[in-house]
Amino acid sequence: MNLKQVLFTLCFTTLGLITSNSLNAQDGSTDNHTIGIEIPEVALVDIEPAASKNITMNFTAPTEAGDPIEAPDDNTDLWINVSSIKSTGDPTRTVSVKLTALVPGVDIKVTAAADAGQGAGTLGTPGAQLTLTTSDQSLVTGIGSGYTGNGASSGYNLTYNVSSPDSDYSNLSATSATATVTYTISDN
Repeated sequence: MNLKQVLFTLCFTTLGLITSNSLNAQDGSTDNHTIGIEIPEVALVDIEPAASKNITMNFTAPTEAGDPIEAPDDNTDLWINVSSIKSTGDPTRTVSVKLTALVPGVDIKVTAAADAGQGAGTLGTPGAQLTLTTSDQSLVTGIGSGYTGNGASSGYNLTYNVSSPDSDYSNLSATSATATVTYTISDN
């Protein structure tokens, strides 16, 4: 190869490199990047007000022979708060309720009111009044991703009612009993 050919090849190669670098430039009139988003699955339930969630409901002795004991007034002091983020494709959630032990001769009933409107999302629907047993029963169904708000006056207001039905009256004994009520949020 002569000098002219070498110079021509060198100039052509240099021009090719310059052209190829300008065609492959990374800067332009637009650019982009990705943002990763991670949302955790959440299933939380609590009873409010937490400082005074243990309640006492005392029957009153009759003052006249032949009368039954008198049931206490309903208690509406407690609220259930819920936070829920479900996984894609998962079914809705349910808040269930049960007792650790029954009190002989006494029915303990609970009703949840509709959500108080302090949160957002799919907060489900409370069912009818339940007579509590030692098995889980559905109290609020159809909970999706949502939150009720935190504290008393947020979430579902609970109404407790205790009674001694005539059919169970013979099972009563003078006692001071305690039953633990357990609320659980879980997938359907």
